Amino acid sequence: MTVVTLAAFHAASTSPVLAPERASQVTRKTYPNYKVIVLNDDFNTFDHVHDCLVKYIPGMTSDHAWKLTRQVHNEGQAIVWVGPQEQAELYHQQLGRAGLTMAPLETA
Repeated sequence: MTVVTLAAFHAASTSPVLAPERASQVTRKTYPNYKVIVLNDDFNTFDHVHDCLVKYIPGMTSDHAWKLTRQVHNEGQAIVWVGPQEQAELYHQQLGRAGLTMAPLETA
């Protein structure tokens, strides 16, 4: 190597290498919640809707189940539970198997 190329090689190999800057903040996205919606129909009784809500929705009180049952009847539907997708799918399936008319799951 010549002196000039040797000096250029030496300068290039000793230059500091800068790593790309990382973002100072990390944005975390949460999973969306899903709504479990019961629809009004002409064949389920008030008692059956109430009893299913109490049986399958965790923490559902009798008073709240009656309120939701009246809402289903008067407004045509009621959101009976909101939360993570896997649980929403379970409650939706259980209520549907019990004979309630269910709207498709949708994000909250």
